[in-house]
Amino acid sequence: MNLNEIHKVYFLGIGGIGMSAIARYFCENGKQVAGYDKVPSEITQVLRDLGAQIHFEDAVDLIPRVFLDKEDTLVVYTPAVPKDHKELNYFMDNDFNTLKRAQVLGEITRNTYCLGVAGTHGKTTTSAILGHIMHECGTKATSFLGGITENYNSNLILGEDKISVVEADEFDRSFLQLSPNVACVTSMDADHLDIYGEKEVLEASFREFSDRVSDQLIVAKGLPLEGLTYAVGEAADYEISNVRIESGKYIFDLKTPNSNYESAEFSLPGKHNLSNALAAIALSEQYGLELSSIVGALKSFKGVKRRFSYKIQSDGLVLIDDYAHHPTEINAVVAAVKEMYPNEKVMGVFQPHLFSRTQDFVEEFAASLANFDELLLLDIYPARELPIEGVTSDWLLDKINLKDKKIVPKSAVFSEIKKSNAKIVVMIGAGDIGVLIEEVKTELLAN
Repeated sequence: MNLNEIHKVYFLGIGGIGMSAIARYFCENGKQVAGYDKVPSEITQVLRDLGAQIHFEDAVDLIPRVFLDKEDTLVVYTPAVPKDHKELNYFMDNDFNTLKRAQVLGEITRNTYCLGVAGTHGKTTTSAILGHIMHECGTKATSFLGGITENYNSNLILGEDKISVVEADEFDRSFLQLSPNVACVTSMDADHLDIYGEKEVLEASFREFSDRVSDQLIVAKGLPLEGLTYAVGEAADYEISNVRIESGKYIFDLKTPNSNYESAEFSLPGKHNLSNALAAIALSEQYGLELSSIVGALKSFKGVKRRFSYKIQSDGLVLIDDYAHHPTEINAVVAAVKEMYPNEKVMGVFQPHLFSRTQDFVEEFAASLANFDELLLLDIYPARELPIEGVTSDWLLDKINLKDKKIVPKSAVFSEIKKSNAKIVVMIGAGDIGVLIEEVKTELLAN
């Protein structure tokens, strides 16, 4: 497929974080863009401002007429779109050129020098750090990200078409559509078992991804893959040591196969984010950037929205927003909070994401959530799934070994926070809790 010959692109699920980056890319490159999504959002409004035509009802007659010419229209869809979706079935039944998001990303980046970031955790932050370094160092890379960066207020860092940075997503085996020159794997914990069935199948998929890397693979130390290793606080090809906290920032020393650097600086809390930064440093150096330039760019990275994002920072209350939706991610967030606020009571507000994930990791969720001092648990966010009998937030709550815990409706979160004497409140999850926290923030600031 020659994307230069495509002039109109229609997206099913245009407001999704991965879909919208590609939609924005096509808008910025002069294509006509339109699409459907379930609900309006800040992302869909940005796309509308760029000229995209977007509607929010699944109805074939709402598709703009110019996009009904199948010779000149590419249809892009996400696996989250249900199989009975009227618009999707119309395009399929009428033999439109219809591709999954991952296939289109593969086509866009195929003839570029591609840097890929894979892993069950950490890939969004790592790819955002990498995209920022590449931008600050003047490479003119185009970065497709799975989160909104604070520096650019976007999930696309637009450059030219010779170098690309991509978040290589394992969901639905999407990353097997990519052909990276250099890539890293941050983690291979069991996840998406609704897709893979077993952890061993997931790991086999990561090995298949690593085989697609043409020049150099970089892996977190301890993963069962062959490549250059990176680690925080232990020996590896890329190594961070002598970590200390000064004025709320990490200061640390760096060792790489090519160079050393003392007293580098990074602002994101959490040792997991130090590890993400190190992966981005390794990828940047393997691309060919000087370590001193990389470290200079790292200083100005502000973070990714919903990744340990401070919503309120006052003497009386700190409100933190994070996308954590897997036990490993929750453990990392709690560790970061306790490191930054060792003497404060910490309340967690968690919205489980997917019935299948809750079922697969219920014991691990129970253990990770028990690390909070106080817990508010919301109902499970179903996303693409139907309920599973017996898999409920009540079931999860019963397994959590914590005295101060309760299930609450979303409408009661603000009042429960106000009643608590916890100074640190962390709201986590991958569902619509990201919308809820904005409402809670507004109410807390008004009261």
